[in-house]
Amino acid sequence: MLVILSTFSWTLVSLRRTQISISLVACLWLQSCTKPPEARDTTTDSLQGKLVLTGSSTVAPLVSEIGKRFESEHPKVKVDVQTGGSSRGMTDARQGSADIGMVSRNLKDNEQDLQAFTIAKDGIGIILHKDNPVQSLANQQVVAIYTGKIDNWKQVGGKNAPITVVNKAEGRSTLELFLKYFQIKNSEIKAQVVIGDNQQGIKTVAGNPNAISYVSIGTAEYLITQGAPIQLLPVSGVVATTENVQNGTFPLSRPLNLVTKTKPQGLDKEFIDFASSPQVQDIVKEQNFVPLQN
Repeated sequence: MLVILSTFSWTLVSLRRTQISISLVACLWLQSCTKPPEARDTTTDSLQGKLVLTGSSTVAPLVSEIGKRFESEHPKVKVDVQTGGSSRGMTDARQGSADIGMVSRNLKDNEQDLQAFTIAKDGIGIILHKDNPVQSLANQQVVAIYTGKIDNWKQVGGKNAPITVVNKAEGRSTLELFLKYFQIKNSEIKAQVVIGDNQQGIKTVAGNPNAISYVSIGTAEYLITQGAPIQLLPVSGVVATTENVQNGTFPLSRPLNLVTKTKPQGLDKEFIDFASSPQVQDIVKEQNFVPLQN
């Protein structure tokens, strides 16, 4: 009899423990369901903050459009794009005054401490006014024009008119690549006009039938479609087109890079990944640059 009562008592204790356990689970479940909305993680987009990019005037219009799309997908993010040349982009990224630098060339040997991420490709083309009858210039003629040895269009088959040489300002990667390709020192150039960004160069030539300059092929092609009265000349006999940059036949081409001081993380990484993804190929093409993915 004692054994039976003992077993019965143990059974009652076990049942009570089970009931208490069930009650606790139910209580905890109800509490989690009745938490106020602000106490639960209902955020669908954790990206927020301001992203500052400075540098290349070639890369800036492309990054501005990419930035607008990035902002539309991440409403709490603001993308601020500023120009000033590739040198500024490198300096600002290194000093931390910009989150990301924009550079329209490869990194130099003394810049290998920075991280570079290519988002597109471009070429550098020589431009004249569309009414200039000169259709091509040999490399030696380009050098002679920029060093002042040829100063009249009549000397290269054009009209009897003085040549207005337009050169890029120091710190511009377009200048560096132009000098390197044609093997000229900047101190040797005899320029009447010195400009900063590509738009200034195109505007100068569009307003002066006797001017010559060199600019981004992508920018030039785009503005020609918008009515700019300019023409792109071949370089080393190869037509200056985005297509020829893409197929590798155009001799004066370059990568368009985003650079950071250290390995990008957080918002920086998200933007760089986005800018080099298939999601923005249409923007790259609209800007007449060469996308990374064909």
